[in-house]
Amino acid sequence: MSHKPIFLATHPRACSTAFERVFMTRRDTLKCAHEPFGDSFYYGPERLSERYANDEAARVTTGFSKTTYRDVLNRLEKDGSEGKRVFIKDMAYYLMPPNGEPATIAPSLRKSDDHVEKGNPTVLPLDTLKQYHWTFLIRHPRRGIPSYFRCCVPPLDEVTGFKEFMPSEAGYVELCRLFDYLREQKIVGPTMAGQANGHKEDGITVTVIDADDLLDHPQQVVEAFCRETGIPYTPDMLTWDDEENQRYVSDAFAKWNGFHNDAINSKSLTARTTAHKTVTEESENEEWRQKYGDEAQKVIRACVDENVPHYEYLKSFALKF
Repeated sequence: MSHKPIFLATHPRACSTAFERVFMTRRDTLKCAHEPFGDSFYYGPERLSERYANDEAARVTTGFSKTTYRDVLNRLEKDGSEGKRVFIKDMAYYLMPPNGEPATIAPSLRKSDDHVEKGNPTVLPLDTLKQYHWTFLIRHPRRGIPSYFRCCVPPLDEVTGFKEFMPSEAGYVELCRLFDYLREQKIVGPTMAGQANGHKEDGITVTVIDADDLLDHPQQVVEAFCRETGIPYTPDMLTWDDEENQRYVSDAFAKWNGFHNDAINSKSLTARTTAHKTVTEESENEEWRQKYGDEAQKVIRACVDENVPHYEYLKSFALKF
């Protein structure tokens, strides 16, 4: 069984923070790191994102304007030195340049000036990627992308600080590229989750969770995930209705203000009681048009359609419940 730090790689609005809350109840054995690579991706001297490229004041205000990818790794290594297993939840797109641009190893992580790793889609060296027990969480773009769009337009943009919707932050294609590279390098797989318990001779299992399964069958999904990663499962992981947990979570999620309100205010993870309503492309378009206007609807539709194949590809590897 693997005892490596767990890395839950995902894309925005995949219910990943609600899932993370489950493991934040296990502070006796786990140390959770909430989206640490966003610090270097958006704000630091090695930043890859264009979002704050021309807003130095905003970068400085975060306190992460000097944070490199090496700094993030050092922080995670420190977390792991405290006797607890580290659980990292983060966006795959924080690890690579946007818009499909080729990646080079982050300057702070290079062994030499000409350090190049052919085929590696990330700015982290292969040796670093090998240090983690990788898992994946996905959600259908028709739900994930409109939810993310809402965070980037009025009135919520005043809270999040994300003043523009950037399709390059949808995160599906980057998650696919990371997933394929990790499988190619035999860091995960070939054994699929459910076929073996976590770490066998043939490697860490391919563990992909779909957010809809999480929302419909939370106990079964959490149990299965724990089985694959070697986390002891207890039913009380699904409940956190106490002041200490709420305070801890509010502090941990503070840097991404406005994105995690539902997760912060939740008290447990229980199966949803309302079934999916039947939707068509036309009804979706109309809903988005009424909420955000004609041009926004076209942007959302284009982004959803572009990312459905990436989602469906990853979905083909997902655990079934």
